[in-house]
Amino acid sequence: MTTEVPSAPPAFDVNNVSGYEGTTVGDAGKNFPPPPDSLPYRESEPRPAQTNWNIPAISEDEAKEAFIEYAASKCCYSKAPARDLMFQDLLALNTYRYYLETFTESRSSLWKTIPYRGEPVDSAMYGAAPSPWDMRVEVPEIFKDNIIRIKVPHTSTVKGCPICGCSGRRPCTQCHCLTRKQCWVCNGTGSQFTNQKCSSCSGSGTTMCNVCSGLGTTACTDCGGTGKLLTYIELQVEWKNNIFEYVVDERTGFPTELFKAVKGKKLFVDEQYLVHPVVSFPISAINQASRNAIEQHQAQFGATARILRQKQTIELVFLTKVEYEWNRKSYSYYVYGNEHKVYVENYPKKCGCTII
Repeated sequence: MTTEVPSAPPAFDVNNVSGYEGTTVGDAGKNFPPPPDSLPYRESEPRPAQTNWNIPAISEDEAKEAFIEYAASKCCYSKAPARDLMFQDLLALNTYRYYLETFTESRSSLWKTIPYRGEPVDSAMYGAAPSPWDMRVEVPEIFKDNIIRIKVPHTSTVKGCPICGCSGRRPCTQCHCLTRKQCWVCNGTGSQFTNQKCSSCSGSGTTMCNVCSGLGTTACTDCGGTGKLLTYIELQVEWKNNIFEYVVDERTGFPTELFKAVKGKKLFVDEQYLVHPVVSFPISAINQASRNAIEQHQAQFGATARILRQKQTIELVFLTKVEYEWNRKSYSYYVYGNEHKVYVENYPKKCGCTII
């Protein structure tokens, strides 16, 4: 068999593309750190004015309304305790959450091979390939994960498919090039029932292979039957929103896993190219968390990705322990979250009904 010679430009050394040395064929790809002149400098950003923190507290009316709604949602709970309670104390046990979001862009490359179907080939003869960070890419919505893949200009080449020897065909795995296979009706005996010729194979015991249509070969899956492969460098641009989260643990005895189901009230949102550490929040643990988060993200992403934007948020997650009296006895319940959900261990009065 004569080997077909590709008419497109010949293959070049895949390790000899300037700026893309070390690019691999596998899925891992080769990561490229951003150039030094693209790294942000916090010193060029003005420090935001520090907020005069005013921590809101839940009122008695809000606490009572939440308790009444809670009792109404339970089919066997009397509304009387929630409606007629007498407040003894409201203990603010608020929990605070701190988030730092660092939106980064990273670039990596890998070699891609697809069937060549006669399209124009943008090979090295048309110029040098642009370096990974010189390719202009529009940034999508910030603080949202996204990935795009781009064919790097002037890196394409065409070569014959080594799997099928440039023929575009491979031996049929069903009939092993025999073009026919055993009849499934008579199992190769040629007869049905008692001395009756098989109606499917006309007594031959074999039928035409339905996988290769009797040709003995099938289209090569690597080159798609064309006998040629197009190879090029693919640049992968990944945007990722990296999140640091810290929750102040006040050790109140409240089941903290319930906080996962509620939202907090935003007390502070600071979005900049690079944010500054929070320094004047009343809870010192939040100030320390802000410093730690900013240092950690700078160390983690500063040299491997381009930091495009940062945002830090402080949330107050409401938690109030309500102590009250009803029917001359003392009880308590918790109101938590921006939704003012209620948690109670022992409700004073239940109707005792049984659901069948």
